[in-house]
Amino acid sequence: MKQFFKFMFASMLGTFLMIVIVVLITFGIVAAFVAAASSEEVIISKNTLLHVKLNKSIVDRSSKTKFVMGYAGPDKLIGLNDILANLKKAKLDDKIDGIYLDLSEIPAGISTVNEIRDGLIDFKSSGKFIWAYSEVYSQKSYFLASVADKIFLNPQGIIEFKGLTYEGAFLKGLLAKLDIKMQVIRHGKFKAATEPLFLDKMSAENREQITKLINDVWDDMLIAISESRKISRQDLNRIADSLLLQTPEDALRLKFVDQLIYKDELIAEFKKKLKLESKDKIEYVSLESYTDVADTKKSVSGNAKIAIIYASGSIGGGEGDDESIGSERISKAIRKAREDDKIKAIVFRINSGGGSALASDVIWREIDLARKAKPVVASLGDVAASGGYYIACAATKIIADPSTITGSIGVFGVIPNMEGLFSNKLGITFDWAMTNKNGDYIQVMKPLSPYQTLLIQREVDHIYDVFTGKVADGRKLSREKVDNIGQGRIWSGVDAEKLGLIDEFGGLTKAVEIAAKLAKVKDYRTISLPEQKEWFQELIDQITGNDPSAKIREALGPDYRYYQYFKEIREMNGIQTRLLMDININ
Repeated sequence: MKQFFKFMFASMLGTFLMIVIVVLITFGIVAAFVAAASSEEVIISKNTLLHVKLNKSIVDRSSKTKFVMGYAGPDKLIGLNDILANLKKAKLDDKIDGIYLDLSEIPAGISTVNEIRDGLIDFKSSGKFIWAYSEVYSQKSYFLASVADKIFLNPQGIIEFKGLTYEGAFLKGLLAKLDIKMQVIRHGKFKAATEPLFLDKMSAENREQITKLINDVWDDMLIAISESRKISRQDLNRIADSLLLQTPEDALRLKFVDQLIYKDELIAEFKKKLKLESKDKIEYVSLESYTDVADTKKSVSGNAKIAIIYASGSIGGGEGDDESIGSERISKAIRKAREDDKIKAIVFRINSGGGSALASDVIWREIDLARKAKPVVASLGDVAASGGYYIACAATKIIADPSTITGSIGVFGVIPNMEGLFSNKLGITFDWAMTNKNGDYIQVMKPLSPYQTLLIQREVDHIYDVFTGKVADGRKLSREKVDNIGQGRIWSGVDAEKLGLIDEFGGLTKAVEIAAKLAKVKDYRTISLPEQKEWFQELIDQITGNDPSAKIREALGPDYRYYQYFKEIREMNGIQTRLLMDININ
């Protein structure tokens, strides 16, 4: 009898849990259909303001799923591709009178922000206005806001303006406490990617390259702000050096803002600008919702297509996803674009600090084949360094932002020796029996022998020679020059252009224009590859936990980058061409 009740209650519990899961999935599906139905078409009226609020992480390409489980209700995602497309659409939309930049912190790299800024400049060429307002402007958000016709600040608000700072995380102390020794074999005196594993601060070489990088980025920001706000670069540096923006009144006096007003006063100013009565309601459309507004001015004539292939995240073997570059998935997309006669050119959008040398070479091969069939333009995002540059170097042309982090032509291998952790900390020891004297190659529970270390060093040196040779061939440079500018050193887009690593400055929009020109097509449409999961599959993955990234990103907020950082270290396999160092510029 006791066993009967035991199994009965177990069965009831299992049934109950199954019902709960089914109900959750049902609610998710219903929410999906509601969201999908509500976003099929958005109709806007005349005198509408495009409300641009960039307070969520910006990725290169929007997801097909228009909501994320774990957030408060259906939450539409938007990528840089949709932001730029919406700005271009709004420029020609007679119902959009202007843009309201509602800014705070922008969780995106400076190169991404600069691409959005270029899109706003293009929007202004229509004669329409842009106004910016915030209670707190970060340096990146002020850089974006500086493009506006008018900049407003809350009377008790703040503008951060102090110059750029690099923040790097170093793991030497943690590894020492765990009694783990990292065996690093590298090629390149500037290969700072591995420094976090065995140093507790930057080396002299790393400090040199990082200082040069952030100065290039800062100078580019100052040039843009100076041109928009009519404040000399010397004065901007003086203000930053002395932290002169202490109060809102300082911001007004130093011409950083045009007016100090509260939100209700801003609304009143908007009504005046739009020639509305005080009792009238302002019509806004969010950037996300505007994606679903029909583009009546868009030309879709002609059968020609330009494929934009998105490659974001760490490079590895296998399929990967929208946040990681799997050599199989990306290679398949490049091959599909190469073999499709209707696709006249390829834009290869890269946002990656690299990864597996082998996977990088697999992708390089497909780009090299594609370039021989049709124009391939590599568009470098916030970072396209090490393996990220490896997969770009075979392109017909390479386009980057002045602030893009690129180069880092170097190679390394890391094998942890965890013998101390298990023996000294956990009391666990290991022993081996082998048929051959190097049967233990490679083990993480014992140190490498001198001979094994030599073999890995030879492999690292060989891959470096292959890497530099492919850069030399792709960029029409001598091997000696590539070696001189290689050695693992990172460069800004500004220096990369001078050194011949890129061809010219620009973002994704310009890359598409150049690709069309090279292919000699005028009437074309763009398609995005690799193909994304359908919304239903993404929903199931989110519900079942197969895709936890959205919840993790929400929980960690700005610290999500540390999760990615440690995840990449854990997933390293084989010889690496990557930026292991976490380059965070504030």
